[in-house]
Amino acid sequence: MSISSAISNAISGLTAASRGTELVSSNIANALTPGYARRELDLSSRIVERGGGVSVNGVNRMVNSGLLADNRLAQASVGASGTTSAFHAAMEKLLGTGQEASSLGQTLTAFESALTSAAARPDSETRLGNVLTAATDLAEKLNAVSDTIQAERAAADKSIAKDVSRLNAALEQVAALNKQIVSLSAQGKDTASLADARQTVIDGITDIVPIKEVPRENGRVALFTTGGAVLLDGTEPSIIAFESATGITPGMSVLDGSLARLTMNGKLLTDGQMDMFDGGTISANFAIRDQIAPDYQKQIDAFARDLYDRLSDPAVDPSLNSGGPGLFSDAQAALDPSDETGFAGRIAVTALVDPVAGGDLWRIRAGINATGSGNSGDSGLLGRLAGALSDSRLPASGNVSQVPRSLQLLASDLASLAASKRVQSEAGALQDSTHQTSLQSALLADGVDTDKEMESLLALERAYSANAKVFQTANDMLDAILRLT
Repeated sequence: MSISSAISNAISGLTAASRGTELVSSNIANALTPGYARRELDLSSRIVERGGGVSVNGVNRMVNSGLLADNRLAQASVGASGTTSAFHAAMEKLLGTGQEASSLGQTLTAFESALTSAAARPDSETRLGNVLTAATDLAEKLNAVSDTIQAERAAADKSIAKDVSRLNAALEQVAALNKQIVSLSAQGKDTASLADARQTVIDGITDIVPIKEVPRENGRVALFTTGGAVLLDGTEPSIIAFESATGITPGMSVLDGSLARLTMNGKLLTDGQMDMFDGGTISANFAIRDQIAPDYQKQIDAFARDLYDRLSDPAVDPSLNSGGPGLFSDAQAALDPSDETGFAGRIAVTALVDPVAGGDLWRIRAGINATGSGNSGDSGLLGRLAGALSDSRLPASGNVSQVPRSLQLLASDLASLAASKRVQSEAGALQDSTHQTSLQSALLADGVDTDKEMESLLALERAYSANAKVFQTANDMLDAILRLT
């Protein structure tokens, strides 16, 4: 080997060692940086005819694509199950477990107790007033449950709009990074930092919808949902749009056109096409808005209707007209059985028994439509009202139990159903979270290992020292030759 070849080899080795040291330093410095992938130097031997030595071909990002893809799918599952679990927990808290004074069951119990107490002293206006207060509290509890359900639907609707906005912004960023990576690749420059940034952006939206990343030429990537929607495949991303409702009422739905679905590149998605976005927070919020929350609304409306029906029965209160309201009304009118949707939000104590509204307390004892106060010691109606609540009967609405139930049992069924759904959804959320955590740990374990990086640094130091010694020896030989001349 000639001296020039030795010098060339040493210089190439020094260059490779220097570049490797930079990568090791970068790996250690970014060991905890989200989206950062460990770098490795891509080296190859140079042919002897070109001086020998080593060539630096580039820098490789060491990413376990399979683990990364699985982790992204797991993040989408965590987003969906966590959103659903939080909703069921809110519903359980709203309805109560039966022990809290504010629970539906305890509010109903307070009303029953007030009726029983008034029946013992029907001449006491204080006790009749307690009946009015307890009945009002029960109606307001039902109103609050209905209002909260609609508020949750509205919150889900707004969350969809936020997720869509975040998704579109991220797709624009990925498209821009794709262009930059293609440009730098054409110039032969390192694109690892841009690839890191792109991975971070994609990871940031995987809770919204399950995303599949597909590599394309020149370092680009294409993005699809696991359901088959094309989010980005080319230079321009798809445009997802959603129009949030200004306010949601119980009767609003997708079917009647009052609530929106997603649009993609200007085209409204059908019910079947919406399945392309299943699996993340978007689909979970659509389910809450269009299915889960309306189911809760149906059940609380059915409960309110059963309460109304029990106390508007002429067999209980002979002063009532058939089909007319009793102690409870539909916003001071009779309930139309075909208009049950949203009734829990409209149910109210009739103004006829409320002195503040010009009514008379004695009507609770004598009859809602009674022409006079009657015998102040007559507890018959109060007893029948209390009995109507505790009677086991088949609810008129088909949205609750199809077997005879007392009103208290119906309230207990609603609370138990909410608790059961909360437990099931939390179990699913915990399972998804545990799975995602294990995948994340595997990704981190496959990332930067500072101990191995320090070993690599020692090896690079030895290589640098060896190449420097070759270079020094060649330099000494040249000096000796020059002295001879």
